[in-house]
Amino acid sequence: MAFLISFDIDGTLDFGDPPGGITVEMVRKVKELGFLIGSCSDRFPSAQRTLWANNNIEVDFVAPKHQLEEVKARFEAERYLHIGDRDLDQQLAEQAGFEFLWVDDAATSQPWLSW
Repeated sequence: MAFLISFDIDGTLDFGDPPGGITVEMVRKVKELGFLIGSCSDRFPSAQRTLWANNNIEVDFVAPKHQLEEVKARFEAERYLHIGDRDLDQQLAEQAGFEFLWVDDAATSQPWLSW
């Protein structure tokens, strides 16, 4: 069974505004490992898709941050993780039944890269 990782964009990914600690290379690595990946952000889904495309990464989903529950309902996975930089990210992730990692912890210790 797959693992699913949802990334916030701004303050989380290195191509966000402001940039965060999760690099494109980290995202590519989990994609190559077969993880389901995408973003749940405050940005419109079309803007999220454009950012991913500009970085040559094919994602499995994009959604507004408050729709994490819908993402979970669409994909069967062994574990669900959302990585973000704000209290709201944590709150919405936990409400949707996702594990949550703060971007600084995710970028430095990278526990999600060893699942």
